Amino acid sequence: MKERCSKYEGLFVFQDSEALMSHINECEDCKAEYEKQQKVSELINEVKFYYKNKSSKHKQFTKVACASILLFVSSLSLGLAVKNEDLADTLRYGTTLSAEDLGFPVDSYGLLMVDE
Repeated sequence: MKERCSKYEGLFVFQDSEALMSHINECEDCKAEYEKQQKVSELINEVKFYYKNKSSKHKQFTKVACASILLFVSSLSLGLAVKNEDLADTLRYGTTLSAEDLGFPVDSYGLLMVDE
């Protein structure tokens, strides 16, 4: 019984293509292995385009989703800041404005004074 040649992998990894091709021309076992690898390579090249397009669509979807979330969060934050006057004052002036800061007459407790 004939032993199978096991040089193909070593030549493929560690030698240049000329040494590999010269061995393939002489050895039937390695020639069969080379043809198998060529068929697999052709199949990979056929489907490579599909996977590249799929990954670019995924990246585009991710960018759109991130932009949408950012827009939603920023509009929600701005809406809350406008509705909440204390928060808006703190953002604008660094502190909450009181009635006295706004120029209204107030008593010692900070309550508005009403003349009767």
